[in-house]
Amino acid sequence: MREKPVCHKKTVIAKSMLFTIEQMHLRFSNGAERIYERIRSHGHGAVLIVALTASESLLLVREYAAGTDSYELGFPKGLIDKGESVFEAANRELREEAGLAAKRFDKLKCLTLAPGYFGARIEVVVARDLYPSPLPGDEPEAPEVVEWPLYAYNELLERPDFSEARSIAALLLVKQWLEEEVNNE
Repeated sequence: MREKPVCHKKTVIAKSMLFTIEQMHLRFSNGAERIYERIRSHGHGAVLIVALTASESLLLVREYAAGTDSYELGFPKGLIDKGESVFEAANRELREEAGLAAKRFDKLKCLTLAPGYFGARIEVVVARDLYPSPLPGDEPEAPEVVEWPLYAYNELLERPDFSEARSIAALLLVKQWLEEEVNNE
């Protein structure tokens, strides 16, 4: 394993409500020096929830995505508030976006999106044993909840509005996890 570079100087070069752009002056173990820029997100991480119904369907939400200026289909997700555990945040986001809570949670994996320049991490969580428990959310309009049968996951992958990398990764992770769970029984 290589030794991490030494950071000699960090400078904030831009800041918004969501992100801080930082310039880092680095020296690598071979003596090479470079200036890198990275985006740091504010907050305490994020969570993405793969909610499974009793009939083995996935709960998705369709909501507006400003980055693509379109309505995207994906799994419920959101920031982890200060003092919240990953599972508490997952339950809150599920209640806000889909109107349901869960009795069982399993953590699958922590994902990064673009670790070369973006420091955000998101925990992928499976939620099961769902029950109605709506909670007002912070979205400007209520997300559209879409129930999708897990057996039709290939058709979901083919949809042009199901394109977010985190949701695609979460779908494939949960599919593999469920197969391993069945094989271990």
